[in-house]
Amino acid sequence: MAAVFLNKTYDETFRLLLEARDYLAYEEPVDRGRLSPTERLVLNCEAMRLTSRLTQVMAWVLMQKAVHAGEISAAEAAAADHRLAGQAVCRSQELRRRRGVPPSLGRLLDRSYDLYSRVERLDAQVAARVN
Repeated sequence: MAAVFLNKTYDETFRLLLEARDYLAYEEPVDRGRLSPTERLVLNCEAMRLTSRLTQVMAWVLMQKAVHAGEISAAEAAAADHRLAGQAVCRSQELRRRRGVPPSLGRLLDRSYDLYSRVERLDAQVAARVN
């Protein structure tokens, strides 16, 4: 059961990472050209937030897969430096409501926020079980 869930979460995160890569490589430069300097700053900040969320989630999923594979203990994975991090950046949606966030990026941000929030709850559950 845990392996199936982790694989699905890994697959979802990986697909979202690929979509983010494609957006940043192909659509973002076009979007950036249409924006004012202030809006470009918002776009850049939100693009970084997107990659931060996805990086944090992928690191957490890989850590949990290592636990499931017996490579590390659950206690090691629950240590502070192995838990989901970046809440100050990843939970913020303040800039998201401002102008300058193109619809394509907005959809990626929404999906990454939902994924990060789900994994954040899982991280708390895993840590509570170990402690």
